[in-house]
Amino acid sequence: MNAPVLIDAHHHLWDLAQRPQPWLDDPDVASIRRTFTPDDLRSTATHPIAGRRLHGTVVVQCIPDVPETEDLLALAEQEPLILAVVGWADLTSPAIGDVLDRLLAGPGGGYLRSLRHLAQGETDPNWLQRPDVERGLRAAGDRGLRYDVLVRDHQLDQAIRLAERFPDLPQVLDHAGKPDIARRDIDGWENRIRRLAVHPHVVCKVSGLITEADHTRWTTADLRPVWDVLVSAFGPERLMFGSDWPVANLAGGWNRWAATVDELLTGWGESDVHALLSGTATAFYGLDPVAGQADAAARTS
Repeated sequence: MNAPVLIDAHHHLWDLAQRPQPWLDDPDVASIRRTFTPDDLRSTATHPIAGRRLHGTVVVQCIPDVPETEDLLALAEQEPLILAVVGWADLTSPAIGDVLDRLLAGPGGGYLRSLRHLAQGETDPNWLQRPDVERGLRAAGDRGLRYDVLVRDHQLDQAIRLAERFPDLPQVLDHAGKPDIARRDIDGWENRIRRLAVHPHVVCKVSGLITEADHTRWTTADLRPVWDVLVSAFGPERLMFGSDWPVANLAGGWNRWAATVDELLTGWGESDVHALLSGTATAFYGLDPVAGQADAAARTS
């Protein structure tokens, strides 16, 4: 499918009046300590990339809380912009299968396409290989769900082992594994990324890079080495654009990141541009952008 649309495959939403976000208590993120809605994203995300304007999005969980996932699913059912939800459920719970069945059968359950856990915050260096976690991952895979892998660069060995042990579970690496762009220390990250990319069922989000750079002084040149590694390792057909908005506001915002991606795409062929801006996300999350356009029109008429 070659519809010239732009999919933001990774962003967040939260309503602080409805559900607290304890992580926002950190003084370093004080500037985004407010409610963010789909209308905020619409009004913010105005810069085109390769001539494409934002058509649809994948909204991703923030906190380890099933009710937050229920909120996002219910919102997706009403909100034309949202094409899919990456939710959370306790992978370690013996009841994980029942919880997933309830989410999938509940309001907006058809929008649940993947699960994510904040593995980056787990101190166990083998958390993704724990038997109870692997049982939960099997339950997710049995229900046709994917898995979003959130680890930091020094934790990428866990992601590699996950790819080895679950060759039938589609996996996407969030934020490119969080390379240390600010310190220009990416050699170890590159080695691990290339080992991970050997596994064809793993794709990667080109997202969150600007918040791994110096928030106030980063330039396109700072990001290009990471970009080049990702393109070389995964190929455009296994990369997808994501904004990580509104967290991206800490380092320049949606439009500045979009303008940077637009610059980095200079010289790319249309098929590769399509893969990164729409095709990979569409295939991985099971989206249909053209059907989404028709559905959006129906819901807003």
